Amino acid sequence: MGPADIEHRFAFHAATTDEKRDAHTSIRQACRRLADHINETCPDGREKSLAIEEAMFWGNAALGRQT
Repeated sequence: MGPADIEHRFAFHAATTDEKRDAHTSIRQACRRLADHINETCPDGREKSLAIEEAMFWGNAALGRQT
């Protein structure tokens, strides 16, 4: 991994089109439904917290880092 890759991974990538903004909104809404289900189904703990946070993080990262 080179310096340019690290820079790209940690830079802020604002949604530049309505389509991208809508995709981010869709990810957040779907992850919210999943988070509610996980919260109701799984016991409290680190794994539950990670399950709720990671899906949205990586979904939005995939959209934001798209070139």
